[in-house]
Amino acid sequence: MRFSRVSGIGAIGFAGTIVGVNLLMTPAGMPLTGAGDGEVAAFFGANGGLVGVASAFVPAAWVLATLFGAGAVAALWPSERERGEAWSLVGFTGLILQNVTFAGVIAARLALTRTSQEGTSALWAFHDAVFTLNGTFLAIAMLGLSVAGLRTGFIRPWHGGLGFVAAALQFTSASLAYLIMREDGPLGLIGLAGWLLWVAWIVVYGIRLIRHGQERPTVTQSAPAGR
Repeated sequence: MRFSRVSGIGAIGFAGTIVGVNLLMTPAGMPLTGAGDGEVAAFFGANGGLVGVASAFVPAAWVLATLFGAGAVAALWPSERERGEAWSLVGFTGLILQNVTFAGVIAARLALTRTSQEGTSALWAFHDAVFTLNGTFLAIAMLGLSVAGLRTGFIRPWHGGLGFVAAALQFTSASLAYLIMREDGPLGLIGLAGWLLWVAWIVVYGIRLIRHGQERPTVTQSAPAGR
């Protein structure tokens, strides 16, 4: 199996994993950004096992995201190198940084399951700050890989446009982190909308990589060597 197909499957697997984690946590009453300390303490005190199960899937998501980014660079870099550009590397850097940043989010959630109510406030504030600011790196990932995909003709204009809109929403959410953290309000919907578009963008990119992996490679025949 060509690496492009592996990375495409990784992209779809990453999207499926993060959606699945949210489908586990949200119906159970996972507090939203800006939630009060009492609500947070009650949720993590009563749902430690669920948080642990959901967190167990996240390391796999980071591996899959890395595979996706590496495959996208491998597909885009030959054309970019000829143009003297490196937008795909910008996007890959964003993916790696979001992996690192979200590790802090998951660490905070796990710590909240073992923390007394007195320590909840500081941990949840840290969680909200890192969670919201992570939109910066999602924006970098989508901007870099969308620009690279469009300039090399690898993705369609509507797909690139989807990435730009999602990146703008995520960057706006990160820029408004202080206001979003202060209370559970409508500003949080900016990041949610950007996140949903981010998931759709990743899935479409993964399908494109799988199709790229099914294309027959171009074989250049060299002239016979002289005797």
